[in-house]
Amino acid sequence: MGTYKQFCPVAKAMELLDERWTLLIIRELIAGSTHFNELRRGVPRMSPALLSKRLQRLVRAGIVERHDDGNRVRYALSPAGRELEPVVETLGTWGIRWIGELGDEDLDPQLLVWDMHRNIDLAAVPRGRTVVRLSFTDVAHGSRSWWLVITPESVDVCDSDPGHPIDLGVHCGLRTLVRIWRGDIDWSTALCEELLEVVGSPHLARAFPRWLRLSMFASVPRASAPLG
Repeated sequence: MGTYKQFCPVAKAMELLDERWTLLIIRELIAGSTHFNELRRGVPRMSPALLSKRLQRLVRAGIVERHDDGNRVRYALSPAGRELEPVVETLGTWGIRWIGELGDEDLDPQLLVWDMHRNIDLAAVPRGRTVVRLSFTDVAHGSRSWWLVITPESVDVCDSDPGHPIDLGVHCGLRTLVRIWRGDIDWSTALCEELLEVVGSPHLARAFPRWLRLSMFASVPRASAPLG
């Protein structure tokens, strides 16, 4: 990668951080991903080869630590990498406040469901297993249906039928659930405006929005006149 040839510390930092995908990999590590396949699911449109290349560069730079745990490799932010957490949070806050427009190309069901699965409040879910099927009515068949298998211990994401009975079905357009996740519209408004249909136990239908903790940026006040 080239350099800016400036002594400015902002320029020196950006020589490392402004490569495409680099800050998103750091975002995923901040969010709790530790293994290669977890990181891939957080950046689903990034090729495995490029992800490996970026991780190697971040390890060499001292931003990420690579740990060999027997048969699995684990990645974690170094102390220097951890100092980027408020930088990433500030960028996200700025982005949701000022960049209001989402194009169709920005809507990714895999990334949305992956984000959702790690924000389920496990302390609030029922005992046993609850299976939620998310059906995006405006997405091609191969990516239309996703399953969340929820227990008080963990949440698994499945892109094919896990074979368990469905306890709750959520049917909506992908944009609708993205907007709910981002805090642009609330769950009850989407139901009232018939943008969302929930099928299953009324008790679970009422409870599910309480299990789902939204994006950390959902509560950020929006600019009255977003850019662009």
